[in-house]
Amino acid sequence: MIAGPAWGPKPAADPRQFVVLCHGLGADGHDLIDIAPQWAPALPHARFTAPDAPEPFAGAPFGRQWWDLSDRSPAAMIAGVRRARVALDAYLDATLAELGLPPDAYALMGFSQGAMTALFTGLRRKVPPRVILAFSGMLLDPGSLDAEMTRPPPPVLLVHGKIDPVVPVESSYAAESALTGLGVPVESLWCPGLPHGIDAAGISTAAIALQRAFAA
Repeated sequence: MIAGPAWGPKPAADPRQFVVLCHGLGADGHDLIDIAPQWAPALPHARFTAPDAPEPFAGAPFGRQWWDLSDRSPAAMIAGVRRARVALDAYLDATLAELGLPPDAYALMGFSQGAMTALFTGLRRKVPPRVILAFSGMLLDPGSLDAEMTRPPPPVLLVHGKIDPVVPVESSYAAESALTGLGVPVESLWCPGLPHGIDAAGISTAAIALQRAFAA
């Protein structure tokens, strides 16, 4: 099963919430776990984890990937994210059980390829997350979502830099349109001047979304 670094709660106590951070292509869990202390004031009793993706990165001798992106055809991307979903589903189920938390006491966050994985998986989970936070991502296989989506669907926050040269912001515009059309509650933040990354505005907006999701 996949695993990675964890943070919180502080002081040590039984966690009440579980927040999973899914990294981008060629990174690993250490790339995102430093966000946890920034979100901890919103969820002081949360356990944050950042699992390493299941596959070694094909483009370098280090790093991880949720699936191989050497073939970016729609069919290959869909097959890849479906494989990644199996790994992430198993990790979520096992960790929720290990923490002794109810099956809905979690949230999913992802950046880039991790955001694609979080959106695809979270919208199809039998017990959906409280919220999905998708930074600089893309909605893969939207054509199957109406038939496969859990209802009612979880809320989604889309955050994307407007000058992203890696995953163009138009990908999140398209996700917003598709999700809204399917009745998914969507909040969007488009960050002027931000390339492929996460800025302070995205961090603070996501903290509010997490706090709101678990307060509900």
